[in-house]
Amino acid sequence: MSLNANYTPKQFNLSGLKGISGRIAEFLKDGKVDQEEMPAYSELTRRLGFEYNGMVLHEYYFGNMTRGGSGDPATRSPFVRAAELSFGSYPIWKTDFVSIGKMRGVGWAICYQDPATRRLSNHWITLHEVGNVAGFAPVLVMDVWEHAFLLDYPPAERPRYIEAFFSSIAWDVVERRLLAPVSAPAAAG
Repeated sequence: MSLNANYTPKQFNLSGLKGISGRIAEFLKDGKVDQEEMPAYSELTRRLGFEYNGMVLHEYYFGNMTRGGSGDPATRSPFVRAAELSFGSYPIWKTDFVSIGKMRGVGWAICYQDPATRRLSNHWITLHEVGNVAGFAPVLVMDVWEHAFLLDYPPAERPRYIEAFFSSIAWDVVERRLLAPVSAPAAAG
């Protein structure tokens, strides 16, 4: 059972809060962004992608973990078959994913599914928003920011954290993501 089996996303109406999250709406309410508003508007807007993607990626990350995981998916599972189709074998896929996770710097290792081909590809995502592949669906998300493992492992022991992460993967969640209907981007007419 995954940790988020009983999780229901919460909705919050935060419009109208004073001094907290309504500044962008405040700038736009008169239908224009004035010259003196532009610096603050620009910075808030640029920051929005970082903050929002950070929230979404953490939801994927926590959602694909469970207590007592098996370490690797079942031998003939849909994920293993997808890894074989995309990388030749599951061990090669895993070596690629783990190696991406071991790369220097803070960020994310994400296994995406291409909606057009349904093939898997692994990517390094710097920060939260730099490097995401437009239209691709995250299947497995691993947080490799140091805050994800610093309480258990020093920064130099990131590989041990990655081993622990693999022992906690909720493969049933990963496979639901993998098998979910996806739509390829529409071709230009």
